[in-house]
Amino acid sequence: MKQSQKNSKRIVIKVGSSLFYSPHESERSGFFADTVEQIVSLAAEGREIVLVSSGAIALGMQGLKFDSRPKDLPCLQAAAAVGQGILMEHYRNAFRQSNINCAQVLLTWEDFSDRCRYLNAKNTLLALLKFRSIPIVNENDTVSTDEIRFGDNDRLSALVANLVSADLLIMLSDVDGLLDRDKALVRIVDKITPQIRSLACPTSKKSCVGGMVTKIEAAKICVESGIPCVIANGRRPGIIAALADDPASLGTLFVPTKQLSERERWIAFGTKPKGKILVDNGAKIALLNGKSLLSVGVPASQGAFEAGDVVSITDLQGAEIARGKTRMSSKELQQVKGSRSAKEVIQRDNIVLVLQR
Repeated sequence: MKQSQKNSKRIVIKVGSSLFYSPHESERSGFFADTVEQIVSLAAEGREIVLVSSGAIALGMQGLKFDSRPKDLPCLQAAAAVGQGILMEHYRNAFRQSNINCAQVLLTWEDFSDRCRYLNAKNTLLALLKFRSIPIVNENDTVSTDEIRFGDNDRLSALVANLVSADLLIMLSDVDGLLDRDKALVRIVDKITPQIRSLACPTSKKSCVGGMVTKIEAAKICVESGIPCVIANGRRPGIIAALADDPASLGTLFVPTKQLSERERWIAFGTKPKGKILVDNGAKIALLNGKSLLSVGVPASQGAFEAGDVVSITDLQGAEIARGKTRMSSKELQQVKGSRSAKEVIQRDNIVLVLQR
């Protein structure tokens, strides 16, 4: 798959904390300088770059003399508070030699779950790109809770790629990409199958969590939204520039499988489901054929949700089929589940399939 410069005009780059988690200041500074130099070169070509950077907690751990990642939330938040300033200082020092501004943008899950805040975040990022600035996005770990337990910016980078309708997501780590059972690099992934998922393993690094598991989950968000995603080694010289011109040249490229609208992307991936609706086989078949969800096909639901909330739709075995914006609250659904109702549970235009057939 060859991506032209025109097709890869807007690129989201995710930098993992393992790339600059070093006790030596010169090594960290060198990594930041090299990364920023490549970004500045791309910007000079007219590319629009959004940088999603991990590292606040990792750098804060060093500042606070922690030997390993803390387990308790207050210590994680303290490390993030110390490290976020250090992280931005490194980036500002690296960008100082150019005429490009860098901007700190801190996001939480609520910024994606609430539609109004989602659009505000999108408009802010697009305005920064319009002014030829480089947004540097991170989770607001000092106040968030679920984000820190999730613990990795891979998913955030995919959500940001969706948010700005990126042409490409580049996830940089300290590995060459996805490896098969024989430790050979998987170059192209056309479909994320159970076999592909089985190749992933979580990380054992002291400074971060996640690993290839979360990267594949992030890739799934991208490819189902029509955005190519590549996982590559951020320590390879010139890696960003090479992938911007040809995403298939290095690392593992995940090829898009379908194209969703901006609103469909938000329903499918941009918000945490508030609850779960279980459907029988007849309703499952209807959903897969583009029909609305009716109460007669709903034997049960889980969680508390209101009309207008996004919920997960699963079959009776628990496999997720779709996500949708419900027209009923969980209390109302309890009254009509399994029976016929004049009101649709979820109208078909508010349903997005996430099950790969």
